[in-house]
Amino acid sequence: MAKAGLHQTGTRPTANSPVFHAEMTDLWAAIVTGRPELGLQAFFPLVAYEQVKAIADPAADWRNRLVGEFNRDVAAAHELLGRHARHAALLRTIVPETQASWIDPGVCYNGVGYWHVAGARLVYRVGGQERSIGIASLISWRGRWCVVHFGAVLRSTSGGVVDQPALGPGRPGPPGGC
Repeated sequence: MAKAGLHQTGTRPTANSPVFHAEMTDLWAAIVTGRPELGLQAFFPLVAYEQVKAIADPAADWRNRLVGEFNRDVAAAHELLGRHARHAALLRTIVPETQASWIDPGVCYNGVGYWHVAGARLVYRVGGQERSIGIASLISWRGRWCVVHFGAVLRSTSGGVVDQPALGPGRPGPPGGC
């Protein structure tokens, strides 16, 4: 969890840390229960967003847009699992870390830089079958990966989005984005 007064670092995150594993477990709990608040530990923290975004009211954007979209996306993922949700087990998270890139200050309305990676995958088993869904965008805060866009970065709907559901582990990526 981010704390006021702590500033961004250039430390490149890893998806192999116990903290990341715990946060993805929390995100999975949010999906299987349909309770997005359980996954907020994995989400980009407000105090970090206030430092990163060079926009008029980053706190309002975080609350109204980012968290609102996250909540709808978790609900959509829960709906995708349907009646099997409580029996779905998270197997692993695939993060295409070799595709991570540093986003410089001044790009994407940002005041400070951060690491970004697109197209991570939550791989799970349900009904004896391996399946997966994507995480549209992870960005770094002080050396840890955080979900910033779960279902989609750009949206064509006001509803929730499930990013590239697939049989098997799916395909991580593609690289790019903010």
